[in-house]
Amino acid sequence: MFGQVVIGPPGSGKTTYCTGMYDFLSKLGRKVAIINLDPANDSLPYKCSIDISDLVTLTDVMDSLHLGPNGGLIYCIEYLEKNMDWLKLQLDQFKDCYLLFDCPGQVELYTHHNSVKNIFQQLTKWDFRLCSVHLVDSHYCSEPGKFISVLLTSLNTMLQIELPHVNVLSKADLIENYGKLAFNLDFYTEVLDLDFLLEHLQKDPFFAKYAKLNEAIVGLVQDYSLVTFVAMNIQDKETLLRVMQCVDKANGYVFGDLEERNIHSLLSCAVGAEFEYEKIQDIQEKYMKDGTEN
Repeated sequence: MFGQVVIGPPGSGKTTYCTGMYDFLSKLGRKVAIINLDPANDSLPYKCSIDISDLVTLTDVMDSLHLGPNGGLIYCIEYLEKNMDWLKLQLDQFKDCYLLFDCPGQVELYTHHNSVKNIFQQLTKWDFRLCSVHLVDSHYCSEPGKFISVLLTSLNTMLQIELPHVNVLSKADLIENYGKLAFNLDFYTEVLDLDFLLEHLQKDPFFAKYAKLNEAIVGLVQDYSLVTFVAMNIQDKETLLRVMQCVDKANGYVFGDLEERNIHSLLSCAVGAEFEYEKIQDIQEKYMKDGTEN
């Protein structure tokens, strides 16, 4: 069984992504089921096949144990970890489906805490071939300090979760809403020479005080050389296709001729091999103003 675990910070668009990807894959002919693993998500815009709220809810935990939102969410995920037999029983009903797991938005669950990691590992032992799709709001590219923090969070998440992994810059259509990018989009998606980013940080008196720390963080990200991004607008079918292809490559899903024909029909264009620069150029032309500083 194949699927995606959709993770990322609050507001990055995980639930919207699940809704959009569900519709996209369904039109291609895949039988898709969405599993909500966020006990705080009590307003679901999609048809939910399995809902963690049938097992535990954040509101009940906070009321009964007098915990705050963060502590309550960690308790809920730990409770799910100890009741994996419940999840297994639910998943057995969808053995013929491609699965989308809508996960909580608390970053610590993916960078420091082990329960989510253990849940994913157990799913893998049950022969679920999963890829983690890590969503990051694309407007973080507009500030060098925020982008470096996003890189570090993405790297930490990749190392902690230990699954095939695709990082996605979500809301690409809004990428310059908070300011013009200092570099072309491929600088951020391919995570090119970050020394240029350090130069921009030094221009800010606040960040200049932490020059050695910034150099160490950038050096760490570059030494691992693992983090890249796919830019996506959930309303743009071509960017959704690129994300889907990256995920399929990561978890080994192979689609048949019927699905390939549906892709051509859905997009009304030839979707063949593209150079990476062509993919980025297409997004840049659609959603970014002409010209950059470099």
